[in-house]
Amino acid sequence: MSRRVLITAGASGIGLAMAQAFVMAGDEVWVTDVDAAALEALPETIIARHCDAADEARVAEIMAEVGTLDVLCANAGIAGPTAMVEDVDLTDWRTCVSVNLEGAFLAVKHGLGPMKAVKRGSVIFTSSTAGIFGYPNRAPYAAAKWAIIGLMKTVAMEAGPFGVRANAICPGAVEGERMEGVLAREAAAKGMTRDQVYEGYAASTSMRSFVEARDIADMAVFLASDAARRVSGQVIAVDGHTENPDPKL
Repeated sequence: MSRRVLITAGASGIGLAMAQAFVMAGDEVWVTDVDAAALEALPETIIARHCDAADEARVAEIMAEVGTLDVLCANAGIAGPTAMVEDVDLTDWRTCVSVNLEGAFLAVKHGLGPMKAVKRGSVIFTSSTAGIFGYPNRAPYAAAKWAIIGLMKTVAMEAGPFGVRANAICPGAVEGERMEGVLAREAAAKGMTRDQVYEGYAASTSMRSFVEARDIADMAVFLASDAARRVSGQVIAVDGHTENPDPKL
């Protein structure tokens, strides 16, 4: 049976991989994104809507348009600044926390009601291994991703009696444009080369590698499926087993 799926920040990166995976599963997929050009490039098989994840009025408008949801992927996020905590600008802190945490909050605030009404649904939060470990030079991002875990567990407890599950995926270092930006900024902050920082991230995993967006998408499809019908309130890392987030600091 086809499900209705909404993915925030679904026009690129992990969100796009999720959208493609759910389309392949035969689902009706809606994505929101702030990047108008990326939305324009999406195939017709994906329903696209322009939206800033932290704009409550717009989020509410789109959720009302979508109507009943089976799967909600609260995926919107930005990397935020790379700096020691005492050097983080307050505006940069607020922007990072707003997109990562408030974006997730607004998605569930306005998307959860229809799920509870029909007594079914799966909410999947994109956190990060930064939501499991402390990350040097990434204080706003880590703080927001830790907070998403608390939000997820609360949603799981509140929505569980209505047949709605909630879980969080914690990606490790994901190959792609966003991670390349992180690598460049960390290299500059630490006086290292991009390759040295990359090798440090890879060396901190037992599998000695980055993950790909499709790895995260595969987990999302599983968590939304009947095969995971009793999986809720869980923090699931897809990271090749991170042991130490920054062994070379």
